[in-house]
Amino acid sequence: MRAVVLGTAAGGGVPQWNCACGPCSAVRAGELPARTQDALAVTGDGVGWWLVNTSPDVGAQLAATPALAPGPGPRDTPVRGVLLTDAELDHTLGLAVLRNAPGLRVHAPEAVLHALMPTREVLATYGEWSWRPVEPERPFVLDGGLEVTAFPVSGKRPRYAAASSAPDPWVVAYRFRDPATGGALLYAPCLASWPPGFDALVAEADVVLLDGTFHAPSEMGAATGRSSGQAAMGHLPIAHSLPRLAAHPTTRRIYTHLNNTNPVLDPASPEHAEVTGAGAEVVPDGTVIEL
Repeated sequence: MRAVVLGTAAGGGVPQWNCACGPCSAVRAGELPARTQDALAVTGDGVGWWLVNTSPDVGAQLAATPALAPGPGPRDTPVRGVLLTDAELDHTLGLAVLRNAPGLRVHAPEAVLHALMPTREVLATYGEWSWRPVEPERPFVLDGGLEVTAFPVSGKRPRYAAASSAPDPWVVAYRFRDPATGGALLYAPCLASWPPGFDALVAEADVVLLDGTFHAPSEMGAATGRSSGQAAMGHLPIAHSLPRLAAHPTTRRIYTHLNNTNPVLDPASPEHAEVTGAGAEVVPDGTVIEL
């Protein structure tokens, strides 16, 4: 199995277009690298690739990844489909960018597929895609041989679907397992809390990419001068998850979905030193993982 960490930032990327916080200003000054919105690409055979989440940055991410370049025909693509962890705009707006991909297969929780119905109707005018519900804890196999299992982690609805009556789960983590090597990768970019049973999933994985949106609950307020919206945004801060990860020293632990206000974006910050000192990582866009 090979995975490419296409993007590592939360919604809006870094820098965010309407923000002059410390990290955004540092990127504009050339002091820190820019980051695109979080997404992953995985393959079991090196031929067909699957995207996990599609932000508006997906076009630039594909163009920056040689393994995902089109060919050999003029309109051939190695992208076979998409898996969605949730229905948030920063994870789904990229579907429109992919609108000309023929026969794309999209896997997502039933609630997410329901919330995306207007988008699905628009995309249907460009070509026929298949929309496939994932059942929690029911493994399925992707083209290329990877076994995938979805695990419910949250009932957080996106703002545009706040009144939806669709049942949970609204947010899942995905475990990708390569039957040929036994390697396992757990992708959980959105965690409202540390769910029951999550320790077992981390322990079984060789690599886990985990929600690192905020370092601390008060971060948004401190960075923007406004009251913190962390609790409402439904993301478990690194300060709360890092101690839990200490119980899994043999698993490679990587934080992703980093908000533009997060001080761990700066390698010189004490928050970044805290993360790396605990054995976890903050990796750049484009990082390749092989299992």
